[in-house]
Amino acid sequence: MKKYTSILKYIFVIIASLYITGCVHDDKYDQPNLDGFDCADKKGIVVPFADVKAKYQNSTTYVFPEDKTPNDESDDLYMVGYVSSTDETGNIYKTIYIQDALQNPTHGFTISVDAVSTYTRYPQGSKIYVKLNGLAVGAYGNLVQLGMKTGAETSAGAVSRIPEKQVPKFIFRSCTTRGNIVPKVMTMSDMVASNDQYFGCLIQLNDVEFDGRALCTTYAPNGVTIDKTIGEGWTVTGGVGKYTKTAIVRNSGFASFANQLLPSGKGKFVGIYSKFQSTPTSTVTYQLYVNKPTDLDMNKFPRLDGLTSSPCDFNPSTLTAKTVAELKQMSTGTNWTQITGDFYVKAQVVANDETGNLYKYVYIEDATGGIRVNINKVNLYLDNRFRLGKDVNIKLKNLYVRNVSGEIQLGNLFNNNTQFGQIEETDMYKYFFDTNTASRPVVPTERTITQLTTADVGRWIKIKDLQFIDSDLGKTYTDGTGTTNRTLQDCAGNQILLRTSGLADFGTSAAPKKPGSTEIEGGKGDVYAIASIFNGTYQLWITKLANVDLDNPRCDGSIYTPIPTIYSESFASGGFSTDWTTVNVTGAQVWGTSNQGNGTNYYAMMNGFASVNNANEDWLISKAVSLVGKTKAAVSFTTDVRYAGNALQVYATDNFTGNVATTVWTLLPATLDTNTGAFGDWVGSGNVNLSAFLGKNVRIAFKYTSTTSAAATWEVDDFKIKAQ
Repeated sequence: MKKYTSILKYIFVIIASLYITGCVHDDKYDQPNLDGFDCADKKGIVVPFADVKAKYQNSTTYVFPEDKTPNDESDDLYMVGYVSSTDETGNIYKTIYIQDALQNPTHGFTISVDAVSTYTRYPQGSKIYVKLNGLAVGAYGNLVQLGMKTGAETSAGAVSRIPEKQVPKFIFRSCTTRGNIVPKVMTMSDMVASNDQYFGCLIQLNDVEFDGRALCTTYAPNGVTIDKTIGEGWTVTGGVGKYTKTAIVRNSGFASFANQLLPSGKGKFVGIYSKFQSTPTSTVTYQLYVNKPTDLDMNKFPRLDGLTSSPCDFNPSTLTAKTVAELKQMSTGTNWTQITGDFYVKAQVVANDETGNLYKYVYIEDATGGIRVNINKVNLYLDNRFRLGKDVNIKLKNLYVRNVSGEIQLGNLFNNNTQFGQIEETDMYKYFFDTNTASRPVVPTERTITQLTTADVGRWIKIKDLQFIDSDLGKTYTDGTGTTNRTLQDCAGNQILLRTSGLADFGTSAAPKKPGSTEIEGGKGDVYAIASIFNGTYQLWITKLANVDLDNPRCDGSIYTPIPTIYSESFASGGFSTDWTTVNVTGAQVWGTSNQGNGTNYYAMMNGFASVNNANEDWLISKAVSLVGKTKAAVSFTTDVRYAGNALQVYATDNFTGNVATTVWTLLPATLDTNTGAFGDWVGSGNVNLSAFLGKNVRIAFKYTSTTSAAATWEVDDFKIKAQ
């Protein structure tokens, strides 16, 4: 009986603990329990915040001297301040912000720590002593902060986070009673360089509001840090209104309140004051961090922009529901048709722009059909309303429908109402409303090529047993960054186009997978895609590579084998191996490798600019690769270009003499990057035919040239020679 009673007690404890930990977080934050945490009041040398900041000079980290007398506190160096932040909600991450007074502070500071839940030890309002001995003053985003110098830093001015186990050795909570931080009242006009000393302080802005782009959106998408704009004042010029001043509110998708709607009115904003500046000479972005949403009292109307009530409430009882089919029937002729009735449509998001293959539009679908919705905003998939599988409510009044080359689309007018196209981001709150329901699976409509009708345009469909035509085998999904057609066919020979944007990325930020460098599959299988149409020709748009699942033998029973790679070079380790020869003909600059902007991913790089444009001719030449006994061969690689200058030239030879001037070179028709305005848009060359070198030993060369008037930066990666 005693044993049985003990089991019952154990079950009761488990149930009680589940009840406690399973409660919904209601943003009522309890005072942290400080029992068991040591406190200390130190008696060393107090260094003012301003003096600590002043140690950071000429973008170079300063390291405070180590404590050589650990048993004597009298000569230890301390900053003494009050914690202005709290990481209880998770919006502030591995950072402790402090200020030099509970109210009317003169300085704030940022401390970078490799620890979370610091609020349990150093709650907001706590007086703390920060021992400086052994710590370092550096900067991130040109914001001066305190951390440690470990040797892992990537620049002379950077510092690393204080390791979690060492935080208690450097930061001590005072034994005095915790105080109440009184926010420093500021205006956005005060956000100027002369007030940089307040970075890290808790500040209050009055009569501010989130701008129209943020209305009816959540603080942040799940797991993604995002910026929202907050505005102050309002001016009208030429009939167009705008905020007098703006700042950025930076929100974490890991915060406990990330999925709550932002307040839609005007009022008081309380948060941590900070900034980001990519270089000391670039534009400063003033940033604010929310400690907890209850610090925001922004529910007053009218707003600065004139809104008299919250626009985020959706009441279907005041509207007439329409199906997608009925919506499409509103289109008359080829011109745009304005919707004037108080209508709405509720439909599921069946395709969005997560991979970039769809750009500034999504597709929605109900039981009656699907339609493209044009919106002038990128990364729509991050908006909770446009998550794949979500149902969204769309108010239709004042929007337009139009037949665009055979496809009826939903959008709005722009360019002084002279063109049909996208709904502006600032107007999204007027039309799109979250149903606050969970995403559900997107179920495709099964069709064959011959079954497709205009009623299927806009639907997410599945077509079974397709394969790419023979002439497309061996090609990549796109030719460079352009939108490219590849042709799919069924076993009866019926064909349909697959359209793919070369700007899409079917990989991840850490491992990009550009369609211009991704070879199409050669088997047969099922294709899932949006059905579209252009001037009577049906076409498909995929949203990820897994939508094309061609793993079975082809219609004739054959098994397609891609040309195998017989030599590859990704320059992953940095530097050139003995497989590569660099030849400097003219100029002081030479081919090298770099990983700038790519972490550990190195690539070959040549740049003729060094303070000024320089005349250069430089060659990067591969080792000889044997194509003896081969019946098919190709070379492929990716390129990225920045700044104006000569195009990179790609050559092949089978008789390298050791002298580029006496070698006979064959110019190869490779696809190269042409976007000189930005780094990062790597373009695949496609499989460049090497049939002229079958039976020989071939070398590939990249020839870089620049002049005193133009010197581009060229980068080369993912080099492969394929043969069979």
